[in-house]
Amino acid sequence: MTNFEDVQTGLGDKNFLAEAILGGGLPEEAEICLWRASEVYADSEAAEEYLRQAETHAPDHAAVLIGFYRFYFYKGRIQEALKIAERCLIKAARENNFSIEWRLVTKDDATFNSYEAILPRFYLFTLKGYAYLKMRLGEIEESREAVMKLLELDPTDKIGAKVLLGVLDRIGVGDDD
Repeated sequence: MTNFEDVQTGLGDKNFLAEAILGGGLPEEAEICLWRASEVYADSEAAEEYLRQAETHAPDHAAVLIGFYRFYFYKGRIQEALKIAERCLIKAARENNFSIEWRLVTKDDATFNSYEAILPRFYLFTLKGYAYLKMRLGEIEESREAVMKLLELDPTDKIGAKVLLGVLDRIGVGDDD
């Protein structure tokens, strides 16, 4: 069976999707481009070009999206990181069979409190990144809504949403107007 056939037959398989989130199913060409992007990280233009090449080899693969997210995030390009986080949120919702509107996802949609539930955890971490970026961009209410959704989905707070809530609660406290 070819790689393409493996991908086609595995699309409905949760284990296949979980493996893809962890980098499985990534074409070798895309993997090479991701490695090259990391090697030339200091040269933003070259690194971004390698990321774009990786995307041509593996459009919408989680590993490529995460590569873009990290690149933009660590370069301080928060708006661009947010766009990638939004793409990841939609991808994670689709792969989990959730509503693509995060406000409509409920704790009954998945086993969010299990470390073994890789796909739901990917969704939670993606929503956490989204909430953080919204906070960094000054969109405090949107960030707070996303954090509250995280705590609704993960009431034991395995992913650390309460840390973000603490930061949100301190914003503006002690400021003299």
